[in-house]
Amino acid sequence: MSWGTELWDQFDNLEKHTQWGIDVLEKFIKFVKERTEIELSYAKQLRNLSKKYQPKKNSKEEEEYRYTSARAFLATLNEMNDYAGQHEVISENMTSLITGELTRYVQELKQERKSHFHDGRKAQQHIETCWKQLEASKRRFERDCKEADRAQQYFEKMDADINVTKADVEKARQQAQLRHQMAEDSKAEYSSTLQKFNSEQHDHYYTHIPHIFQKIQEMEERRIVRIGESMKTFAEVDRQVIPIIGKCLDEITKAAESIDHKNDSQLVIEAFKSGFEPPGDVDFEDFTQPMKRTVSESSLSNSRADGKSEPKFGGKSKGKLWPFIKKNKLMSLLTSPHQPPPPPPASASPSAVPNGPQSPKQQKEPLSHRFNEFMTSKPKIHCFRSLKRGGAGPEDFSNLPPEQRRKKLQQKVDELNRDIQKEMDQRDALTKMKDVYIKNPQMGDAASVDHRLAELGQNIEKLRLEVQKFEAWLAEVEGRLSMRSEARRQSGLYEAQNPSAVNSCAQDRESSPDGSYTEEQSQETEMKVPATDFDDEFDDEEPLPTIGTCKALYTFEGQNEGTISVAEGEMLYVIEEDKGDGWTRIRRNEDEEGYVPTSYVEVYLDKNAKDVYKSLEKISE
Repeated sequence: MSWGTELWDQFDNLEKHTQWGIDVLEKFIKFVKERTEIELSYAKQLRNLSKKYQPKKNSKEEEEYRYTSARAFLATLNEMNDYAGQHEVISENMTSLITGELTRYVQELKQERKSHFHDGRKAQQHIETCWKQLEASKRRFERDCKEADRAQQYFEKMDADINVTKADVEKARQQAQLRHQMAEDSKAEYSSTLQKFNSEQHDHYYTHIPHIFQKIQEMEERRIVRIGESMKTFAEVDRQVIPIIGKCLDEITKAAESIDHKNDSQLVIEAFKSGFEPPGDVDFEDFTQPMKRTVSESSLSNSRADGKSEPKFGGKSKGKLWPFIKKNKLMSLLTSPHQPPPPPPASASPSAVPNGPQSPKQQKEPLSHRFNEFMTSKPKIHCFRSLKRGGAGPEDFSNLPPEQRRKKLQQKVDELNRDIQKEMDQRDALTKMKDVYIKNPQMGDAASVDHRLAELGQNIEKLRLEVQKFEAWLAEVEGRLSMRSEARRQSGLYEAQNPSAVNSCAQDRESSPDGSYTEEQSQETEMKVPATDFDDEFDDEEPLPTIGTCKALYTFEGQNEGTISVAEGEMLYVIEEDKGDGWTRIRRNEDEEGYVPTSYVEVYLDKNAKDVYKSLEKISE
């Protein structure tokens, strides 16, 4: 049974079949690889499970392991750890004995298959070339025969015609003889080519193809044997660890059998036995006998007097209203004009309104509402600072929130370090080139690279200074973030340790008629907070972001608290738009901000910032 004799004409099918065999082998390799991953994952989960239930050192659980049931459970956990180790052994052995070996074998098999089919295609191309040569020789012989026949007929026709000269007849005779000679030569060539083709065809189908197909058959049989051996190895790897796994299970069974319920019961007695005797019978009390009882009025009055002198726990005690924010700064942040603003002057001239209308006496909203609005507005600040206010932001990214600023600074530092490394690589390359030029002047002028080296040195120095600058900003931001996280942690720790104080503060706010805190109410609860840097956090609070610009149409002299003076034609920044009360909050610089009548300015809001601002207000509401 040989593929060379039985399948001499099935070259394409053999090529497909051998490729299928390699695919099967690769599929088995993939199967084993996934099995090893499952074994590793299973072993890892078993180890984690065993570790999870192990007793903690220096804990109360160690005392519980004096009982036999607890000790048996501990032994089970240890055996499960060893059990997991055997699954790791399975994974390792399968990887080394099956996956690794078969992967190398598949590569060798692919190369061998490629070589055999290359030889087969080469043999087929050779026999096809011989067939084409035979066909060409045959067509040439056929053509020459037809031309010789035509030449002979023409000669006979000329010879029979009495009107044709002897010269023409002789010429026709010579042409016929020439054509006959060419036909004979073509015949000889065709015969030789035919014999050669028959010989090549015989060798092809009885020698070359059988030999190649025999090699392919042997290769395929080796593949089949190899995959069978690998499957046996797959089973043997499991079988090798069965005795050890059996020992682990035997140890678990042994540990379970070692549990002594009587001994555990005795240990409970030893642990909790008090040594006291049970109480005796209760005596009968006879209430039929009259009993004389005297009541001391003085003692009763004394007790009542003592009861009146007891202090009330709900009494008022003085304390800070806001433990985390300074009162003056809080009031300056929370107050804003809420009465109708003055109308604009009839004339745009400053003389028409010499001092400008005075802002009305400011009415403050309930303090609790303003405080809640202030505390909930902090995320809005971070959102607004993440917007780009037209054009590039500051170099230190101070317009961004702390976390985003830290990321940007870190990215900038990394980018500068990459640029420095790139410049240094160029400098090293030029330095080597200069050394080559010095050693071999004919290759180039060494002085020609000095200018470029100097430029690279200056660039590297500039980049290093930039790195130092950005690293300083980065360190500053990271320090602030760590301080804020510590402050939040201590604040949360305070709330967890003093829930009653926080609850009483909320109850006071609810009990107030208008829902606001008063100075008198704030004295009822004393909130003691550890001294931290959180108290000064709002002192270092960055200014509110701008949401647009505005131009002063008239001069306004703000003399009351919360207002700011502006001059006609002055350009300022808008940080809070009109909420319907007729006042707009603006800023001249970082230290000067306040409210002006909306009718006194022409506002140009940033559309993106305005949309985000309104959406955040809806969320906060």
